[in-house]
Amino acid sequence: MTGTPAFVLNGRLEILAANDLGAALYSPVYADPVRPANTARFVFLDPNATEFFRDYDKAANDTVALLRSEAGRDPYDRDLSDLIGQLSTRSDEFRRRWAAHDVRIHTSGTKLIHHPVVGDLDLPFESVPLPADPNQSLLIYTAEVGSPTHDALHLLASWAATAPEVGQPSSASDARHSGQGPKAD
Repeated sequence: MTGTPAFVLNGRLEILAANDLGAALYSPVYADPVRPANTARFVFLDPNATEFFRDYDKAANDTVALLRSEAGRDPYDRDLSDLIGQLSTRSDEFRRRWAAHDVRIHTSGTKLIHHPVVGDLDLPFESVPLPADPNQSLLIYTAEVGSPTHDALHLLASWAATAPEVGQPSSASDARHSGQGPKAD
């Protein structure tokens, strides 16, 4: 897919794959060197999330609801339990929202994002489960042709084409620091 940001996520909200525009859109999420990038960790542990998501309360509530839904679907997922534990011990916001017991799956809507490079984006989205693995979903953002968001996505694509690869260390020293250094032969 080109011209539209697209991601594959699992129920723990880990980004398993993204096209170039998707990686550029979520470049603030990829700033955390921990892989796979995780939108829940970003929402609750990164102070930039409140600026990135223009409707932070909705993004935070939706994130918790999706995690709670996943916990109900697979209560023995150790990685999910670890993520919930990490978020619970490090974020008062997460603990408060988790205690509300909100469970819902939303497969469409509009995300209001403030990207640090291109500014405000109003991005309608659709999320569909992947037939090969229903625990994974394809998340696609769109923009109306000719809209300011559409123009901003074109600008973001241009930026991504000239910026260092998003989600990758920008130097050998960064790679060693993040544990993603060159592999030995």
